[in-house]
Amino acid sequence: MKSGSHPPPTPTPTPTDPMATPLLTDLYQFTMAYSYWKAGKHLDHSVFDLYFRKNPFRGEYTVFAGLEECIRFIANFKLNEDEIAFLRSAMPTCQDGFFHYLSQIDCSDVEVYAIPEGSIVFPKVPLMRIEGPVAVIQLLETPFLSLVNYASLVTTNAARHRLVAGQSKTLLEFGLRRAQGPDGGISASRYCYMGGFDATSNVAAGRLFGIPIRGTHSHAFVSSFMGLDEIVGKTLQSLDGSSQCNDFVSLVESWLEKIQGLKSSIGLYGETNKSELAAFTSYALAFPNNFLALVDTYDVMRSGVPNFCAVALALSDLGYRASGIRLDSGDLAYLSIQSRKFFVAVEREFGVVGFEKMTITASNDLNEETIDALNKQGHEVDAFGIGTYLVTCYAQPALGCVFKLVEINGQPRIKLSEDVTKVSIPCKKRCYRLYGKEGYPLLDIMTGENEPAPKVGERILCRHPFNESKRAYVVPQHVEELLKCYWAGNSSKEREELPPIKSIRSRCIEQLDHMRPDHMRRLNPTPYKVSVSAKLYDFIHFLWLSEAPVGELQ
Repeated sequence: MKSGSHPPPTPTPTPTDPMATPLLTDLYQFTMAYSYWKAGKHLDHSVFDLYFRKNPFRGEYTVFAGLEECIRFIANFKLNEDEIAFLRSAMPTCQDGFFHYLSQIDCSDVEVYAIPEGSIVFPKVPLMRIEGPVAVIQLLETPFLSLVNYASLVTTNAARHRLVAGQSKTLLEFGLRRAQGPDGGISASRYCYMGGFDATSNVAAGRLFGIPIRGTHSHAFVSSFMGLDEIVGKTLQSLDGSSQCNDFVSLVESWLEKIQGLKSSIGLYGETNKSELAAFTSYALAFPNNFLALVDTYDVMRSGVPNFCAVALALSDLGYRASGIRLDSGDLAYLSIQSRKFFVAVEREFGVVGFEKMTITASNDLNEETIDALNKQGHEVDAFGIGTYLVTCYAQPALGCVFKLVEINGQPRIKLSEDVTKVSIPCKKRCYRLYGKEGYPLLDIMTGENEPAPKVGERILCRHPFNESKRAYVVPQHVEELLKCYWAGNSSKEREELPPIKSIRSRCIEQLDHMRPDHMRRLNPTPYKVSVSAKLYDFIHFLWLSEAPVGELQ
């Protein structure tokens, strides 16, 4: 959805960005700004591309995230008096006129074009194009990179977990306690949800972003109880309000006797742990509509699962339906299968319809590899609670986005390197995704700003930007322009509205489903092609030769 020509109303900073200040940047951005100002170049019109060079996690795709926070950042971009005073103390040799200039700047002359947040993206293609006065744009470089790098990395990590788990499984983000600080935990919850997770344990993230929150209890809760005598006589009214159980503990104990007989019939012997039973009973009294028990404090199959079943059956007598169990240690594949068999036996023995479908949640330092291994072994897990490896992006700590000048005052610029992967693609560009007959994306292509757009049914030559032998003709069946205006400054250009987080999540999941499977597989994925038009290819190499110094041999 597009809005009119007026800039969007200035949003106020949220609790997720307490450091949303123009000082959240590297010192060299201010030293460059001063040099631009001294040279009279600070108002030169510049164009910068923000992109990355290599997909993370040994994969062949990335999910773009962080756009909304970038737009919020520039909407609130204004140095206050205290910040100006600090800069004076940090840069004592700079002239007073520079600090007056800094006190006046905002982002009203800035324009931001971006690929929609939640999109599948690929190396070299600009995620964002930022235009405006060069000194101001340089001040945005570090915060934009900071806001996009981690957001895109953790969203991609979440999306990879979603793909390996499958759409039928529930994914729960449990990473707050292991995240890199509270702000990292808040960001992780937000972007894991965007990447396809269903809920978070993070209460603050639930309030800020409307993400569903989930949680049960810990091992400490279970071990804090000593026995049933702590809760004897507790009452529980039936779900329909027609009756009241005056001693819920007695009802639980009567069911446990029956469960003990069932245990023996399937080869499980011995008494269950009564302190665990007391903990489960207490929790069920507190949350009869949402009773999910952590069953591995003592022994999963000899105590945890039977105790859960006794409490769940007592709840069933009063019209409630327990949710299920959580496994946090041990052989998760085996224990989930054995737990499911026990639930099936309970349903068959006592005729409680639906008992065999109790939810089994698994946690315990899960990651993409362990879920894949569980799938290959076979398991009965319905939901995965994932924390450390997810939010810390343990497999790869950084994405490596870069922010490169591609044009200044209408003149294309290029950054050269002996490492060809670090050579930038010059000039202000338009970017398109071309689709084939099967509906899958074939490749992304970059063209010069004034080149005609690719057309459906018309053949176009697509070239690798740096390898002359890699080229192919494509006849697209659908053409999608990727970069859209999200911040128009004071210009009259139409801009896109920032979508709600649920829409971004839906976009991510939809795009994952519509990519060619060989691009998305975990092992040896097929690289996705990123190309340039023939005209842009020729210009890149012309500018390269023009800018590269000519050596001399003596």
